[in-house]
Amino acid sequence: MTNKAIISTDKAPEAIGTYSQAVKTNNTVYISGQIPLEPSSMAMVDGGFEAQTHQVFKNLKAVCEAADGSLADIVKLNLFLTDLSNFATVNEVMAQYFEAPYPARAAVGINELPKGALIEADAIMVL
Repeated sequence: MTNKAIISTDKAPEAIGTYSQAVKTNNTVYISGQIPLEPSSMAMVDGGFEAQTHQVFKNLKAVCEAADGSLADIVKLNLFLTDLSNFATVNEVMAQYFEAPYPARAAVGINELPKGALIEADAIMVL
């Protein structure tokens, strides 16, 4: 039987719906998709794609810390973008939050995200 702990923090947007911010099982943490909502207001951040990308990484960081980890512990990162022409901006912003060795990563172009977000990211972290 696997142990399972639900991770929750008010420093990231609360889960809206039938999911948890993250679930920890043994030493692995599965972090739900984060969109660029400001945690205290639950409103989308202003400032376009770059500002949204910063907020997504801040939200991921908060969930990592709530699970007693950090962004450096992420082993797999999935990015979902409504416009793949923003990929260079993602790399620039990501470099401000991550250092080598970087996690494995996928970047997927999609049609639409919740609340009109331009980017979403989920992750797997190993402690």
